[in-house]
Amino acid sequence: MYEPIRTKSVHSTVARTPSDFPHRSREEELDIQLAGHLAALLAVTDELRALAPSAELDVAAERLAGQLTRLRGASPSRAGVAADTSSTSRLDALHQRAHALAGRALVVAASRADTAAAILSAERMDAHAVTAVA
Repeated sequence: MYEPIRTKSVHSTVARTPSDFPHRSREEELDIQLAGHLAALLAVTDELRALAPSAELDVAAERLAGQLTRLRGASPSRAGVAADTSSTSRLDALHQRAHALAGRALVVAASRADTAAAILSAERMDAHAVTAVA
């Protein structure tokens, strides 16, 4: 009544050859996630530095770049941001975004037991929470 299946199942061929594609360990995946969150935080920090320059943001950007260099093995590429006279709401939005990114980085850093990145992320969360509220 039914014609038999003549081709092999996709699931059975994948199950037989697990080494056909590279696998990453959990630690490697966490490193990639942490580097991504820190890179996004660095980009937002650079935007904030262009809009409202401060020594604190300069130090934070350098520390973030240092952590990225440690995680990736190379210094991060940073785009120049043109300064403009943005409104206060733009600055508040950037601080809220930086706060959220620092929180994500903190979660991943804690998960991978990276004390240096966790401390930096917590400090950035505090700094952006104070600035966003003020």
